[in-house]
Amino acid sequence: MSRGYTQEDLANRAELSLSLIKKAERGGTLRLETYHRIARALGVRTSALLEESGPPHARRRADDQDRLDLVPLRRAIAPPETPSGRLLWQDDSAPEVQRLRTTASALNSAYHANDYGRVAELLPPLLLSAHLAVAHFSGTGEAADALRIRADLLTQAGRFLTQLRSFDLAHMALREALRDARTAGTPLLGGAATYIQGWALIREGRLDEAEALTSQAAEEIEPRISRASRDELAVWGRLWDKAAAAAARNNRPNEAREMLRLTRSAGAAVGERGGGERYATGKLTAASVLFATAEAAAVAEHPKRVLLLSERITRTGQAPTSNMLNRHLLDVAHSHMMLRERREAEGILSGLAKQAPDWLRHQQMAAETFADVLASSGRLTSRQRELAAFFDTP
Repeated sequence: MSRGYTQEDLANRAELSLSLIKKAERGGTLRLETYHRIARALGVRTSALLEESGPPHARRRADDQDRLDLVPLRRAIAPPETPSGRLLWQDDSAPEVQRLRTTASALNSAYHANDYGRVAELLPPLLLSAHLAVAHFSGTGEAADALRIRADLLTQAGRFLTQLRSFDLAHMALREALRDARTAGTPLLGGAATYIQGWALIREGRLDEAEALTSQAAEEIEPRISRASRDELAVWGRLWDKAAAAAARNNRPNEAREMLRLTRSAGAAVGERGGGERYATGKLTAASVLFATAEAAAVAEHPKRVLLLSERITRTGQAPTSNMLNRHLLDVAHSHMMLRERREAEGILSGLAKQAPDWLRHQQMAAETFADVLASSGRLTSRQRELAAFFDTP
């Protein structure tokens, strides 16, 4: 790993402790951000280090697996079927497609409201109903519509499971979503599923694959800007946004900047009205490009730039989705810690714990930032004790 540097030299260049460098060279697992810092010091891709050391460490709370019962969702994503293709529990009643579509929209709203218990409750019966609809309308004029609904629901399932770090099941759902989208001839649904795949790959530390997948998908669906709908521009722009996120983490800042330029073009074209809110990519607006730019600055460890961009975001008063704003606030908290502004970081984490507890519990970055807060503190305050209980910190 050292590429000709002594361990001490590499620790100095990366601004890391010698113990972390030794741990990395022994094959120990570290944060993705730590691998990225070493890669910058060596002038190599982050993925090259991950290939040597294995995937980055993902801190999990002891009860993450049991907090939400995923067995019904697993059964709904991959339902048992007979050799003839008939679902084990299939009946011959006619599904109500419009009602299914309406409930799928409510599911999307529950996700963005961070109501994960409600999402876990709604997804299994919705997916089972979608399977029935596809089987019932096969060979009819409504077959494509049923496939589109199932593709959207499977993509929403993949998004939810990626949030919970249940990656294998997420990839299974997304693969089926892509198949339905292709069969139904809906490239935007396919683009949305690919966007979520890219996010899952980033969270797994599979950065080369994430960048290649999302950039190729963006090229495949590239619209003619003068004629494209706002949804087409939004999905295309969000794919470049995700490709930029992968490139930035993979120590490819020049490529990330070029990809963000394309996202910026899409954002300018859709304007403040935005587009893409019907898709799992989430809404893209002109203002949302600021969030992507701030994320790239956070990955590059430019905390002052993150805080300047955050001020601009605050002035716009616009956030396409609550998750996007929450994720940005984590970058802001981390930036404050890099600048040794512990109280500011702690205040942001405390606010998120009150506003979006279900979401925050599944954010590894939040737990790591709070660990940094504790490491720089003396005697625990009452707020720190509350956060320690929230993050299940020993």
